[in-house]
Amino acid sequence: MTKQSAGILVYRVVNQITEVLLVHPGGPFFAKKDIGAWSIPKGEPDGDEEPLTAARREFYEETGMIIAGAFIPLAPVKLKSGKVVHAWAIEAEIDTDHCESNTFQLEWPPKSGKFIDIPEVDKMEYFDMATAMQKINAGQVPLLNELSAILNKDNQT
Repeated sequence: MTKQSAGILVYRVVNQITEVLLVHPGGPFFAKKDIGAWSIPKGEPDGDEEPLTAARREFYEETGMIIAGAFIPLAPVKLKSGKVVHAWAIEAEIDTDHCESNTFQLEWPPKSGKFIDIPEVDKMEYFDMATAMQKINAGQVPLLNELSAILNKDNQT
């Protein structure tokens, strides 16, 4: 069975410029990675958890913030790994200075027998679309494209 993931693409409009919220993974593997390393807050559903419920839970776990409102469903995307990401967009203002992510244990250095706590997300930031297209994992670019198309369509009506 194909692995599934569910996430939230938060956006805001500042001075007529759309910005999207992306998160950067924590830990030593991503410490010096930037381009292509960012993501929307997302994760795997627990058991038979509904995807939107999972997306909202994962958003809370990765940012420490509850997200609610009018969610816009986006078309699922398939990552290089084969995982399918289901996502929803929502307009919201998030305080990026207060990212409180859950943590996990990682053996570090590898094969050392020592474990350290790693935040799943070490920072979150808003980026304009052009910058976000570079920073986000390439497999998630279609989510940004779809959001742009939806917002452009709404501005034309």
